[in-house]
Amino acid sequence: MSLNQSVLICDQVNPILKEILDKNGLKVTYEPEITPEQLAEKIANYEVIVVRSRTKIVKELVEKAGKCQIIARVGVGLDNIDQDAAKAKNIRVINAVEGAITAVAELVIGLMLSMAREIPRADREIRNGNWIKKEMMGSELKGKYLGIIGLGNMGKRLGRLARALNMNIIGYDVIPIDEEFSKEVGLMKADLDTLLASSDYVSLHVPLLDSTKHMINAEKLGLMKKTAHIVNTSRGGVIDEEALYNALKDGNLAGAALDVFEVEPATGNKLINLPNFVATPHIGAQTKEAQSLAANVIAEKIIQILRGVI
Repeated sequence: MSLNQSVLICDQVNPILKEILDKNGLKVTYEPEITPEQLAEKIANYEVIVVRSRTKIVKELVEKAGKCQIIARVGVGLDNIDQDAAKAKNIRVINAVEGAITAVAELVIGLMLSMAREIPRADREIRNGNWIKKEMMGSELKGKYLGIIGLGNMGKRLGRLARALNMNIIGYDVIPIDEEFSKEVGLMKADLDTLLASSDYVSLHVPLLDSTKHMINAEKLGLMKKTAHIVNTSRGGVIDEEALYNALKDGNLAGAALDVFEVEPATGNKLINLPNFVATPHIGAQTKEAQSLAANVIAEKIIQILRGVI
């Protein structure tokens, strides 16, 4: 059965998404640079709205989306979509967490290695003509304790990669942790405070909710070892950036690496002026493989929902 609903893709996505939707008869409009004002004028004409992180689907837009059945996020986080407003209008909100699992986990490993071996500093210094080999005494990840906050698909993928590097895994989650996974990686379960106090590296994998906003604040950072490092590839508001800045500046935390920030783009963020801070521009899911997989996953979910399968 061919479909005939109208789809508006509001952000740049892998071409395979449009190809799959086209093949199934959907009428796809691709406007990756659409402005909020333009979207407000057009949103009423579409049954399906597809976004990444750039486009914000706020309450006012949802209220204008009279025909909308699905809002699809080609990615993981849903904080750019007013889910309560969508629910009130019986609009399905879907994402593609499956696409980013490996990409995000591998980025965390890369960021931990960057801090352990001071790779960004080494690169900067040699580009500036300085051969600082004698100063570059790093440390190994082997044998270190990695605290993973949030043991969903991404947290578990990271745990498996870290275990392959012979790291010790500590885990905390507000929901029960998969017992089979725990046995597989030798996971030590702990409450949040114990995890923070015990870990050499901490990686966050939680959504941004009222309950997780600034869950890592000055008090929680104060529990961590002065030699510890923290990584955030989840959502920017999970860490209190002012508290993090002070902990790094005052030497109460050895290092931090953020791929996500409270305000993005974060080019003016004062954290980037600190020597013990590593920044990446929200690239957790920015791999060819992840974007292709996410596009395939979202296309399949849209088609199945419109056909009444799920």
